[in-house]
Amino acid sequence: MVKPRIYFDNSATTMVAPEVVEAMLPYYTQYYGNASSLHTFGQEAKKALEESRAKVAALINAQPDEIIFTGGGTESDNIAIKGIAYRNRTKGKHIITSSIEHPAVLETCRALEKEGFELTYVRVSSEGIVDTQELERSIRKDTILITVMHSNNEIGTIQPVEEIGEIAARHGIPFHTDAVQSAGKIKIDVKAQHIDLLTLTAHKIHGPKGVGALYIRKGIQLQPIIHGGGHEKGLRSSTENVAGVVGFGKACEIAATNLEANADHMRKLRERAIEGVLASIEASYLNGHRTQRLPNNANFRFTGIEGESLVLMLDEAGFATSTGSACSSHKLQPSHVLMALGLRHEEAHGSLRVTFSRYNTEAEVDLFLQTLPGIVGELRKISPLWNRR
Repeated sequence: MVKPRIYFDNSATTMVAPEVVEAMLPYYTQYYGNASSLHTFGQEAKKALEESRAKVAALINAQPDEIIFTGGGTESDNIAIKGIAYRNRTKGKHIITSSIEHPAVLETCRALEKEGFELTYVRVSSEGIVDTQELERSIRKDTILITVMHSNNEIGTIQPVEEIGEIAARHGIPFHTDAVQSAGKIKIDVKAQHIDLLTLTAHKIHGPKGVGALYIRKGIQLQPIIHGGGHEKGLRSSTENVAGVVGFGKACEIAATNLEANADHMRKLRERAIEGVLASIEASYLNGHRTQRLPNNANFRFTGIEGESLVLMLDEAGFATSTGSACSSHKLQPSHVLMALGLRHEEAHGSLRVTFSRYNTEAEVDLFLQTLPGIVGELRKISPLWNRR
């Protein structure tokens, strides 16, 4: 029997859509000019850059001149957080974030702490939702930034972004959100949600790796952290990755056109997986909020199971899944996100993240549901935690 190859790790990265590849190819072989050059080759690249900027902006209801292109989500987070911090360090050195942020935000904040900035890490509920009352109580006269993710990359919980944006606006504090997981899956409106800075990346929405974007509301001032030729309004000096940007724009255009239909499709797969796992496997649990979660995310934990062993056995069976964030998947410590929910170490170690895309099918989910119980059973046979219950 031929082993299936089924990809359920779409929060780590996604397949580049065929239409995106097709759109990108001419910018490697035909329109390969530097977008800063004055000749026709350069102006063709410049035109493609600006057309793509408009497509990215449209996905989040921004203006094209509020978008700068970067090398990815991590770079966008760094430019936003450090850019605000350095620009406003004479006004204050206090930043508010959450305890479940992606490492791109947490490690940037920790680096700033070493430089004398003060951080408040707001707690979350057992379902992974930021405590907005605690957040507002944490605001001080010297608070210069609030940065809270739009939705969590591990458990899929969608944060009360509009409420946080209103709080930030009321206190006159810039609000940054990492929307890497949300963009292209759920509706984002930077105006309605009072967002000042927003991080996106292409490879989570069937675009290419190595290209991201940062939305910067008009009037928000950042200090550059990358210096050079002054590209992207002087905030990200480096010759633009034109082919990658074209792919990003095309991916955003496709996502915006089919947002609701794709979300409905992925939500059906998610619900099929959640209901099937919880019904068929003893001592299995869903991590995160039951409904206030990304349409493509299901994050489980299994008593007596070690997550990495589960991922490896599923891979052997033909399924690509993860234990959490791909950016920290080689670390042995339990997920900081699951620990922030109040789980014990052994519970946090037994997690499985299954994330879908518009290309996945019900038949693939059904095959997964037929396979998973047997693997869990095999692992529990040799589990000291399970057998000493």
